[in-house]
Amino acid sequence: MTSAPASTPARQRLYLALQLMFVALLVLSADGCGHSSTPVAPTEIPAAARVQVSATEAAVVIATPSAEFTISPAGYIAAKLMSQNQKLSLDDAGNDSGLQIIAAGKQLSGLVFDVAHPQITDAHGRLGSKGKRIEVAGKDSSSGLQESLVVEVYDDFPAVALVTAAVRNSTKSDLKLDSIDLNRHRLNASLADSKAAPNDMWSFHGASIRWGKDNVFPIPKDFSQQNQFGTMVEVKGDLGSVGGGIPVVTFWTKTVGEAIGHVETLPLALSIPVKTEADGRVLASVHLTPDTTLQPGEAYTTPQTFVAVYSGDYYEPLRLYSDVIDAEGLKKSTTNAEDYAVSWCGWGYLANVTPAQMLGTIPKLKELGIHWATLDDRWFNNYGDWQPRADTFPGNAIQDMVKKFHEQGVKVQLWWLPLAVEDGGPGYESHAYGVSEVVKEHPDWLILDKNGKPAKMTRNLATLCPAVPEVREYYKHLTEKFIKDWDFDGHKLDNIYSVPMCFNPKHHHKSPMDSVYAMGDIYKTIFDTTRALKPDSVTQSCPCGTPPSIAWLRYLDQAVTADPVGSVQVRQRVKMYKALLGPNAAVYGDHVELTRITNPNGNEKDLGSDFASTVGTGGVVGTKFAWPDYGPKLSDVYLTAQKNADWKKWIGVYNDKMLSRGTFRDLYVYGYDFPEGYAIEKDGAMYYAFFAPEPANKPGAKSAPVAQWSGEIELRGLAPGNYRVTDYVNGKDLGTVIAPDAKLNATFADHLLLEVTKQ
Repeated sequence: MTSAPASTPARQRLYLALQLMFVALLVLSADGCGHSSTPVAPTEIPAAARVQVSATEAAVVIATPSAEFTISPAGYIAAKLMSQNQKLSLDDAGNDSGLQIIAAGKQLSGLVFDVAHPQITDAHGRLGSKGKRIEVAGKDSSSGLQESLVVEVYDDFPAVALVTAAVRNSTKSDLKLDSIDLNRHRLNASLADSKAAPNDMWSFHGASIRWGKDNVFPIPKDFSQQNQFGTMVEVKGDLGSVGGGIPVVTFWTKTVGEAIGHVETLPLALSIPVKTEADGRVLASVHLTPDTTLQPGEAYTTPQTFVAVYSGDYYEPLRLYSDVIDAEGLKKSTTNAEDYAVSWCGWGYLANVTPAQMLGTIPKLKELGIHWATLDDRWFNNYGDWQPRADTFPGNAIQDMVKKFHEQGVKVQLWWLPLAVEDGGPGYESHAYGVSEVVKEHPDWLILDKNGKPAKMTRNLATLCPAVPEVREYYKHLTEKFIKDWDFDGHKLDNIYSVPMCFNPKHHHKSPMDSVYAMGDIYKTIFDTTRALKPDSVTQSCPCGTPPSIAWLRYLDQAVTADPVGSVQVRQRVKMYKALLGPNAAVYGDHVELTRITNPNGNEKDLGSDFASTVGTGGVVGTKFAWPDYGPKLSDVYLTAQKNADWKKWIGVYNDKMLSRGTFRDLYVYGYDFPEGYAIEKDGAMYYAFFAPEPANKPGAKSAPVAQWSGEIELRGLAPGNYRVTDYVNGKDLGTVIAPDAKLNATFADHLLLEVTKQ
């Protein structure tokens, strides 16, 4: 890769002159009201004028060095990627509107925006000191409503347009505002590839909908998904709910991608529905349900949404989204060295684990090079009080166990579920629910539903309201008990999604959403308290089987792939978290046994041994093996002699290379580059991981066929020069390649992990 030459004084003077010329041009082309009286012809944008705006009766055009956004009279904001003197786009607007409003039960049909006369001012948000704010006014002839559309583009985020809308009741009567679909897009993959069908694109959906559901997949011909965000989502046939999510939906082809979502720092209750239309085009929008009545002269303003255009897969828009909310004030947390350590989890012993079983594993942990252990689910008497079970952890058994682990140089995490409490009911899996002491003592702390009943969260549990100050203090004390008094070294916070809206009149909420918005405060309290007591602690948060929630994503230092259903989801989710939390983020690959699961909805058996999917993508290795042999019930995860050899080999490779501490490089496009590829840069070397496409299962086959690959692979991201290629797992020298156009002929089964060093 080459870098630009340093600026000389002459070059700096030239940039300054161009900037002054551009400012003069804007002054000459605008009247006193900020309306463009003379359209500015699109020109090449100098470095000092990164956002340029022009307007005609046909459209407002916002141009940056990397993107172009056009606002049509129908309010449609089309995004184009500037790539090698080409404009690439998926937007196929046709006559479609970018803003759809339903008021008083009727869809407005006469909405038109005056794009010839936008108000153009300097942007004034948190995304930088330079940029443009464009506001266009609109009217709806069928209702008398007035609308305005605001688009902001910043120099520091040239491929992202922030979009808000306002609706004003200009009539003399009250008007019910039912719903708004903002940032509507009609996408067509054929625009990027003439041979592709309109729906022939890949997608990422950040919604937490159902445990184990894929979030990365190609769009089918017949497809509709609501993608609810923020609040709880009930799961049919389950004892609980999921919900929360990352409010981003993104689409991509080989050459261009587009993403929409919102960039508010609270977990807003809205949806981003996606639907394949009859003609194959894909319709997506940000759907809001204000459910409010506007009095004459009153206005409703939407949250801030975004549209981004990019090259690549879902990594780039998630990175952009994360950087934007960073700038908005929701900063990423920092990591410590312990976040990257291999971890063993006692869940291999299931719900009735004992101190003897936990401690009995220590010799094997030391043999394998593991110095973290997790006391998992069901060590406690009930959700909410979090006292040890008398039958399995009597007296001071927990404190004694932690002390003995520490004496052997092993750190210990504790599993628990904040905000969940028992208030009677059928229970969940391992035990019937009683009533927690905290509920008996503080019934006013509960979240209540619209009917005045305790509102349920995951596992059919009642919920303490995080917006109540006393509840936050309660969880601070619990954290101090676990970390200071019991001497645990961190947390495994599990089954974390969202919380119900709160209608408890004693809480005096401004909105029922106050409980949802305050959820992050609890997790911030837990994280900050733990870090203050033990700076080298590990706080892991797991949204089992789904993407995480923006409510608490910033208050952890070890993400987790969250009960993946197979190896593919491990790799997809490691990449997701590296985008959201940073290329050096610690992402726990979860138990390696989850890389191959049979009967996930029945008598589940976790039979996986695919360490490569975690090691090669830069994840943190984990396992839940049982040892010594406790009989048939635990046979699936028992560390047999063969497994012992495999585990020792792979954990040794992980501890030797520590790729989880390297820098994730986004060099391969998921769904289009084959074999599936990943790259990590560390200590002056590049590490690649390639995975063969999974073959289809044949009906009646006793076992899944092994994925195979034979052909050429590209080693991207290398500076010019000669490089030595090594299969670092098996210690094989694979010869040399010449970069930057480095290619290697390879034949492998399932995976190939490479170390590439310059000669």
